[in-house]
Amino acid sequence: MANVTVIPAKPRQELQGLEATAKLRVCAYCRVSTDNEEQLSSYEAQVSHYTDYIKRNPEWTYGGIFADEGISGTNTKKRVEFNRMIEDCMAGKIDMVITKSISRFARNTLDTLQYVRQLKEKNIAIFFEKENVNTLDSKGEFLITLLGSLAQEESSNISQITKMGIAYRFQEGKVIVNRNRFLGYTKDENGDLVIIPEEAEIIKRIFGEFMEGKSDLKIAKGLEHDGILTGAGKATWWASTVKSILKNEKYMGEALLQKTHTVDFLTKKRVKNKGIVQQYYVEDSHPPIINKEDFAAVQAEFERRSSMRGYSQTGRSAYTSEYAFSGKLFCQNCGSKFRRAS
Repeated sequence: MANVTVIPAKPRQELQGLEATAKLRVCAYCRVSTDNEEQLSSYEAQVSHYTDYIKRNPEWTYGGIFADEGISGTNTKKRVEFNRMIEDCMAGKIDMVITKSISRFARNTLDTLQYVRQLKEKNIAIFFEKENVNTLDSKGEFLITLLGSLAQEESSNISQITKMGIAYRFQEGKVIVNRNRFLGYTKDENGDLVIIPEEAEIIKRIFGEFMEGKSDLKIAKGLEHDGILTGAGKATWWASTVKSILKNEKYMGEALLQKTHTVDFLTKKRVKNKGIVQQYYVEDSHPPIINKEDFAAVQAEFERRSSMRGYSQTGRSAYTSEYAFSGKLFCQNCGSKFRRAS
């Protein structure tokens, strides 16, 4: 009978709690999802707490603090520090990650499990303080699945509450716009729209040039030539940008609210609202840059040019309505408009 010698396995280091850890390279991940003052205070407190907490433990080596400020947890794509932390873990620079809770790590169950498993393969632990869960524990993944699902449901509920809050504000006629891309206006201390005079002149120029016969493309090229920046602060103007300004009712002091809506709270994907959710139209909601008569005249001009394009079977022309006979002369064979050729 053959002799068999049993070679015992090396004891696996499974962290049952923070007190059981050996000399590990430990980092912490912190995140707050909004940038208001109260959340910023929480953000700073988390960073300070974990820096001191890790450095005070003689069994740990300080591996740094990774902190995302003002970022949602439902998707990890835009969380720069989170992604940098994962890269350091995969590069073998980190042995354990400490974070406040599963909801601070991620509210998307799939993301949570993906990264838990990815780090577990490298024998890297994630310790969630609030839930007292260590992912290297044998029960860790089951608890992560359960708690991650609860966190995702919490995010869904928050999304619904946020939508309700926005709807209530809309019902009160409160206009919500992205000031970073809204040329012509800013917000005062009360959050109300106020006109920026120098930007208002750009809006008036766009409306005036359109009524003089210029196309949206020609207007865009002229703005670029004169070094005028878009509402987003870009030097490049697109015809579609000019058209969106000419079509935006907010420039006559009124607002159609909820033009788009979110279809997936995890991906934050927004689509054009085609009657799926309720809309609100608010008259005289803020000071106008363009009077209602001039705005209506521009919309009528859009209709006129659109009806004239109906004679063409080869598509739009960038020069429609720019010259005296633009859109008035057509080929008797194909029906296309004649246009100027350079």
